[in-house]
Amino acid sequence: MTDMTLSPAGATVLFVIACLAGYRYRTVWKAEGPRLQLWIFGLIAAFCLLTLGFVPLKAQ
Repeated sequence: MTDMTLSPAGATVLFVIACLAGYRYRTVWKAEGPRLQLWIFGLIAAFCLLTLGFVPLKAQ
């Protein structure tokens, strides 16, 4: 099994990407925009948050 960990900087980048994707998801949803954009932004946010939740951080 591989030792997969996230650095604190990598985790911060993933968190910012998840926040921005979630914000874009919400704006497209409120504007009743294209469903494809909802799926894209929703999957990006979900992937980032699941990665943050299940991949441990590297100890300093």
